[in-house]
Amino acid sequence: MATIQPFKGWRYAPQFTAEIGNLTSPLFDVVSDKQRQKLYQNPLNSIHLSVPQCQQAGEGIGECALKKLNEWKTEQIIRQDEKPAIYVYYQYFFLPDSKKEYCRKGFVCLVKATDWEEKVVLRHENTIPHAVNDRIELLAKTLFHASATHGLYTDEAHELEVLMDKAMQNPIYETEDYQGVRDVLAMIEDETRVQKFIDKIAPQQIILADGHHRYESSLALKHRLQAQNPQHTGNEPYNYHLMYLTNAASDDLRILPTHRLVVGLPTFKAEEFIAKMYDYFEVKEIENAADLAEVIAGKKWTFGIVLKEKAFKIKLKAQKISDLHWDFPQVVKEIDLTVMHYFIIYKLLGIKGKDQRSTPYLRFERNFTECLNKVEKQETQVAIITNEVAIEDVKKVCQSGYTMPQKSTYFYPKVICGFVFGEISYLCPKPT
Repeated sequence: MATIQPFKGWRYAPQFTAEIGNLTSPLFDVVSDKQRQKLYQNPLNSIHLSVPQCQQAGEGIGECALKKLNEWKTEQIIRQDEKPAIYVYYQYFFLPDSKKEYCRKGFVCLVKATDWEEKVVLRHENTIPHAVNDRIELLAKTLFHASATHGLYTDEAHELEVLMDKAMQNPIYETEDYQGVRDVLAMIEDETRVQKFIDKIAPQQIILADGHHRYESSLALKHRLQAQNPQHTGNEPYNYHLMYLTNAASDDLRILPTHRLVVGLPTFKAEEFIAKMYDYFEVKEIENAADLAEVIAGKKWTFGIVLKEKAFKIKLKAQKISDLHWDFPQVVKEIDLTVMHYFIIYKLLGIKGKDQRSTPYLRFERNFTECLNKVEKQETQVAIITNEVAIEDVKKVCQSGYTMPQKSTYFYPKVICGFVFGEISYLCPKPT
């Protein structure tokens, strides 16, 4: 079902290998303003392609990125590899309060961008419209993927890891990124071994773990160019998308929680909010808000609520699940995040489901301590603390054909930008 291809990646020229750690950057949707400004100071950092800084008034981000891309090609800052390859990418990392070193093993390739209705690439999250529009403009102007999205395949026997481990004996790059993660890149050019990757993925569906906005930009560009090309076959380079694929059967696949912050909601009154909680939830006041993450850990339909003066553990009353009237299948209704968005954000805060994707009153924060800080500084009215999403829940939602609310999952660690870039104006070898 899924079609992947090796590709001739664009990488920084050999003279920059020793400083590759200074040329990589976080993905566009996680880079902070402070990080961004620091990275912009390096004229060769990859952020100039992924989140371009326009110098002229009225210039679009696509034009800015294209200008920089052409400059780097001309000056041979980046060069295209001579042979098509699969790019093996390992990320070694630790989690808080654990001494275990994890290693997420995967590979970067070109994936044929299929429409959601074809059920080859499956989504689990909603997107935010303006973010998709920015990515469409960038891709349409450059025909160049500055960073890979993250997808999941399933290989219970871990056959591909054997091939990837062998490639990792001769890494191209090794560096520590902004997350403290050790990132390592290698290549597989041998056609026989590359074919094993193609054959393993071919009968599968791919779950899109991270990068929904960038994948939707590929779909939009494909449709646009298809309409302009009367000879369209489906095999043109613009049908392809750069993706990092990892094994959903791996023990090192980690999903961290994304908490919700309510900011500037005009109708919010703490006393009324607390009173309403008792209508739907079993409520227990917690003396120390810093304990909330541990108190709710692993408990179904259980959340932490942090206000300026008080903190609570709340658990949905079991009989109330039948009051969830959104038009979802039962398997989606019972996901923690659906419960949170319906009973807390809709029922308690009054933000309707259709408005939740675009509301200015809802923010997202992955750092639990930062949630507490923002409440303490009164930068947010209330913080809603949630558990991490299980990969089994992600699979259930994908198979149902429905989606979770936006920013539901945080697959950790994030892929970095700058190791290898993918061009879709030319594809070698051409698909048959």
